[in-house]
Amino acid sequence: MPEGDTVYRTAAQLREALAGHRLTAADLRVPAHATADLTDRLVLDVVPRGKHLLTRFDGGLTLHTHLRMDGRWAVFRSGEKWHGGPAHQIRAVLGTVERTAVGYRLPVVELLRTADEDRAVGHLGPDLLGPDWDAAEALRRLAADPARPVGEALLDQRNLAGIGNVYANELCFMAGVTPWTPVGEVTVLDRVLAKAQHLLEANKLRAERITTRDPHPDRRTWVYGRARRPCSRCGTRLRTAPHAEDRPAVWCPHCQRGPAPG
Repeated sequence: MPEGDTVYRTAAQLREALAGHRLTAADLRVPAHATADLTDRLVLDVVPRGKHLLTRFDGGLTLHTHLRMDGRWAVFRSGEKWHGGPAHQIRAVLGTVERTAVGYRLPVVELLRTADEDRAVGHLGPDLLGPDWDAAEALRRLAADPARPVGEALLDQRNLAGIGNVYANELCFMAGVTPWTPVGEVTVLDRVLAKAQHLLEANKLRAERITTRDPHPDRRTWVYGRARRPCSRCGTRLRTAPHAEDRPAVWCPHCQRGPAPG
């Protein structure tokens, strides 16, 4: 699933292509909005909120989309052949004179009043890449359930918005705890949040995510994507097991302390 930095970068691409322009073509290929006509509406902005995208139009309308596991937006020049999947996977088309944004495999396509955006994203915690980032509030929400495994708590968008499984694994490694460690036993939780915000900020406009400061393709992450390989820090073989709704957890049994599957 795309993380907050990927969604931020997608919003920036859509904003550059669409904001300030009127739609010459618009097609929402979902039953609930198949008859909606957005043609000639001015695109005001494209705003990321955690892992959600809010495309705002004049007249008080917002298109809410979410990428989840397989969705993506692609931007094409006028006349350019679309590529990103077969036509039956297209869920949304927003076109201007010069650019067309095509949403492939989008599991969430919802047209709503801009005044009602909270109905779609109001449940989210502080956004790591948002202007309203509030580390103290995120810490309060995480600490409210001290028995919850920290990897699962970090992934809960109601606590803080923007962390996906890559960052959850990497942050646990950098904190020296396993993803199954109870939140209440993580004594450096404030530093975990500071590191999370720093990493997403550093990666929000990069094509390739880096958490180690090493851009080499084989060394960009500490543990994620490196299951059963030697730990970059100590050489111990990394372990893997499901966590948080069967997402893959990867950890070093030497560098990370705490409970783990047998």
